[in-house]
Amino acid sequence: MTQTTTRVLDPGELDAALAILDSEPVANAFVTARVRTAGLDPWRLGGEMWGWYADGRLRSLCYSGANLVPICAPPEAVRAFADRARRAGRRCSSIVGPAEPTALLWRLLEPNWGPAREVRGNQPLMVTERVPDTVRPDPLVRRIRKDELETIMPACVAMFTEEVGVSPLAGDGGLLYQARVAELVGAGRSFARIDDGKVIFKAEIGAATSRACQIQGVWVAPEFRGRGLSETGMAAVVRYALADVAPVVSLYVNDYNTPARASYRRVGFREVGAFMSVLF
Repeated sequence: MTQTTTRVLDPGELDAALAILDSEPVANAFVTARVRTAGLDPWRLGGEMWGWYADGRLRSLCYSGANLVPICAPPEAVRAFADRARRAGRRCSSIVGPAEPTALLWRLLEPNWGPAREVRGNQPLMVTERVPDTVRPDPLVRRIRKDELETIMPACVAMFTEEVGVSPLAGDGGLLYQARVAELVGAGRSFARIDDGKVIFKAEIGAATSRACQIQGVWVAPEFRGRGLSETGMAAVVRYALADVAPVVSLYVNDYNTPARASYRRVGFREVGAFMSVLF
C-alpha cells in the first residue's frame, strides 16, 4: 500500500517544490513567485509550505500563510492538508486556488472553520499571449513612479474595498497593504492612467515569474465606467507584461462579473480553467 504523510518543507527541498510549482506555471504563478523570491524559509516566505509525500516522494504542496492555497493536490492530498489545517486552526484570511481541490478543502474545513464571509465558487482563469489587434492600447496608461504612491493609494483602497467587501485599512491601519502597493510600484508593476491628478484606470501585475504573470486590481473610476477604458487600459498593461515580464498573462475574475469577462475577452483573454475563493 502507498504510504503517505504531510509535513512542513525544509529549505533543502526547494528544487523539489519548484518542480511541482513549475508543472502548472499559470495556475501556480502567485505561489511560485513568492517561493522564487523568498525560498522556503517560513519567515521570509510569510507562511509555511506543507508537502504531501507518497512513498517518500513529494507529490503536492499547500501554502499556508495569509492565504491557504492547495497546489497540484489530488483528493488524498487535499484530505491530508485539511487534517493539518484543522489541527492548526484557522490563521488565514482566505482559501484560494484551483476550483476543484479548493472546493474539497473547504467542504472538509467548513464544519470547523465556517461560516465564511463569502464563497466565490467559480472564478474563471483567463490567459492571453498576445496584444489584441482589435483594441488600441491606451497610450496614457503608464508605470506609476515611486513619488506617486499617495496618488495611486486611494484608487487601490477603493478597488480592494469594492472587490473584497472590506477595507484594507482595517486592523493595522493599512500598513501592510500600503507596503504591498509600494512594493509593486517600486518593482515597476503598477500601471495607471492619471488625468489632472486623478486616477482614471489602474491595474497591477501582482505575481510574476519567467513563465507567467498575473494581472490584478483592475479598476476604473466609477464616473468613467462604460466608456471602454478598461479594455484600452488592459491592452496597454498586457503589452507591458508581454514585453517586460512573461510570455503568458493571466487573471481570474468572478463568474458573475459579466461585463468584466466580456471586456477581457475583447482584449484577447480566453478561459482555461477556474479558481475558487473562500473569504473570512
